[in-house]
Amino acid sequence: MICPKCGSEVSEGSAFCTKCGASLAANNGMPQGAPQQDSQQAGNNGMPYGNPQMNNGVPPYGMPQQPYVDPKDHTGEFDPKDISDNKVMAMLPYLMGTIGIIIALLASRESAFTYFHVRQALKISVVTILVGLITAVLCWTVIVPIAGAVCAVILLVVRIIGFFQVCSGKAKEVAIVSSFGFLK
Repeated sequence: MICPKCGSEVSEGSAFCTKCGASLAANNGMPQGAPQQDSQQAGNNGMPYGNPQMNNGVPPYGMPQQPYVDPKDHTGEFDPKDISDNKVMAMLPYLMGTIGIIIALLASRESAFTYFHVRQALKISVVTILVGLITAVLCWTVIVPIAGAVCAVILLVVRIIGFFQVCSGKAKEVAIVSSFGFLK
């Protein structure tokens, strides 16, 4: 069967053209005088219901879907050999803080994977220091020390998550801290 609107070939018995979405109900054996749904009444942005092109942004069944790519996941940018060889050095900044950052920088100067995780751990360390300074300056209030303690616990959890990402060989930007613009 041929679509009368765009001329593409459509399987027999289809209600709509898979290329342009035109209604094929008049060509599927329905009588010529049969009422068809007006596109203004149909909704779906003026397209008839069931149009495969207007399926709320979800491609119809059988069409390939684009895989989701996490913009904060940089694992594909690194050599797998670099990841496997320098995993332990990339763990140090998360485990030992500032001393671990220094050791990792000195021990693995050529590893891009370790350098990536050093930057992520450095972001966590900078935010931890800032939270500590703000908490110390405003310690006379009641709410700031409590909020500072909660933030410190959250940053500890973020550090642990970063450590486990290194263990699994991933290079993802750490949560929460990566969204701060002054640390890029």
